[in-house]
Amino acid sequence: MNEVLDLLVGRSYSTDEEDPALVRAMPVVLRIERAEPPSRTAILEAAAAAAIAVCLDPRAEPEGEWHDEVVTWIHGRIRKVSRRARGAHWEAVQALPGVTISVDGAEARALVPGLVVAAPKELTRLQISGSELPNDEPGPVPADTPVLWLNPKVPMTAGKAAAQVGHGTMLLAPTLSEERLKSWAANDFRTAVRTPSVEKWQALLDAGAVAVRDAGFTEVEPGTTTVVAEWPGV
Repeated sequence: MNEVLDLLVGRSYSTDEEDPALVRAMPVVLRIERAEPPSRTAILEAAAAAAIAVCLDPRAEPEGEWHDEVVTWIHGRIRKVSRRARGAHWEAVQALPGVTISVDGAEARALVPGLVVAAPKELTRLQISGSELPNDEPGPVPADTPVLWLNPKVPMTAGKAAAQVGHGTMLLAPTLSEERLKSWAANDFRTAVRTPSVEKWQALLDAGAVAVRDAGFTEVEPGTTTVVAEWPGV
């Protein structure tokens, strides 16, 4: 198994105190232009794909330039911090190491994780708040596509949800065969983000689907299941 995927197996989410100077996070930058903002679903799907794309990029493999940062981050908490950018600020973050994914005109860039206190100015000047987008009707799930189901009982801002679906693709990936991972990568890790009925949500939990349980640092209570990931038919 890929080293990063191997490290993700059996992840637990400790809420123990940690030295603020040692906190690491993967920044996820959402492009939200004032004049033409993206749809909520599309930006979440882009963020979900970008997060796993960084982890499975060849540069994150042993001897790769991203390897040490990615592995050190996964050994701790897979914390993500979403920020919004537009115009020149969005263009500036393209120079930072990471992967940009576009879905239906929406763009998100996941950056190589690092120490929060050492984040570059191109990142720290971006807003964390203000990433809310209205709900939309995304339509049916495309064939042969993994689905990230958002907890219908827990409202989240787009920024919070972007981090959670990024966790979802990372936890789903180790459950897939090598062949399916390769085909997923060839399709830019495309996912579908949807909100199920309360009944379907409970059925997914009862079936033991891959679940993201949040540490509770922002917006939700510790231990809240925010996302359930599945690949229908697998």
